[in-house]
Amino acid sequence: MMNNLTQVRLEPATPLSAGRRRSARIRHKMIHGSIVIAAIALVAAVGVAIQQSLMARGISFSFDYLSRSSQFNMSEGFAIAWQGWWPVFAEVTSTSTNLQMLTAGLFNTIKVVILAIIFSTLVGVVFGVARLSTNWLIRQCAFIVVEFVRNTPLLIQVVFWYFAFFLQLAPVTDAANVETWFVFGQSGLFLPLPQISGGSTSGALALVVLAITFLLAACFSRLSSSLRWSMLTAGILAATGSYAAGFRIELALPIVGRFGATGGIQLSAEMSAILTAIIVNSTAYIAEIVRGAIEGLPKGQWEAAASVGLSRRHTIRDIILPQVFRIILPSLANRYISLTKDTSLGIAIGFPDLFNVSGTVANQSGHSLETVVIVMAVYLLLSWVISAIIGYANARVTLEGAR
Repeated sequence: MMNNLTQVRLEPATPLSAGRRRSARIRHKMIHGSIVIAAIALVAAVGVAIQQSLMARGISFSFDYLSRSSQFNMSEGFAIAWQGWWPVFAEVTSTSTNLQMLTAGLFNTIKVVILAIIFSTLVGVVFGVARLSTNWLIRQCAFIVVEFVRNTPLLIQVVFWYFAFFLQLAPVTDAANVETWFVFGQSGLFLPLPQISGGSTSGALALVVLAITFLLAACFSRLSSSLRWSMLTAGILAATGSYAAGFRIELALPIVGRFGATGGIQLSAEMSAILTAIIVNSTAYIAEIVRGAIEGLPKGQWEAAASVGLSRRHTIRDIILPQVFRIILPSLANRYISLTKDTSLGIAIGFPDLFNVSGTVANQSGHSLETVVIVMAVYLLLSWVISAIIGYANARVTLEGAR
């Protein structure tokens, strides 16, 4: 016996008129604006309550202490000082202001963040590919390293690299002053420092800036081919003119003396330890991100590459990794933000990062709340900058893939 089926006729949805669409947009904007206003009002109410509580206890909430002398020294770091209208980098001393001390700590944090992002990404991609290697030994070694690092607290890793590795190195000493290209010892790592020659004139420096501007525009702009070649030619001519005008770059080599090494680029033992720990730790997490992205790609990618005769190395380099980077960019942004906040663990080994310096400033000045607010705002700003950069790169990669 057959069931009687009732035919249902689906009518197409009636499109919204222009007026209704405009009303919907206005309603959504009003809802979003109300949420933002409510959040601002909540923060303002909390701020007023805190200020009233401090005033009741005779404590002032002010940022005037930032312009006062810090009255303490830092083991390393540079801050911005002003010579007339020109900003210059100068070593911080006990006469430096609290703002300059916080700035020096921020620069130390940014140095570690930039180097850690670069090296952890490069090494993490290598380990991520090694986790899927056809060689059993390479695959198992990568697995052991990644799992061991991911399942060990970062603070323990920081302490290990500082006390068990860098402080156990031989001291860097010599009877006479000797220039060398590379110094590695208990006091840290010393590398040659490129610097502008003292004989370079202001005109030569202006030509260098002009050359860099033209070359960057030729490399990264979306101009026509003829215009890009013109900019490339102008950049080369400007660089040649700067050299003829006396612009030179010299290398300041490290000098090994009786009491250690000086000069060049110095990475102290504290900075080397926190940098190594963060690179190793982030490498393990990025390796897992890369491995998961590779395994998430369709198997047909590998089969298609093998069918046209591509080797595994060329398949990974030319087919797999370009697609992987489009997938993992949001996850990398999260890892980079976590990496930035992990630099605060440098306080365990005495590295003068932003968090460590802020504690000393708060103790010396007695303005703990203001200093905490500044540090939180700075870390929030760093996270926003990293998120914006990765978001821009993700949008560009997505657009390129769509084309």
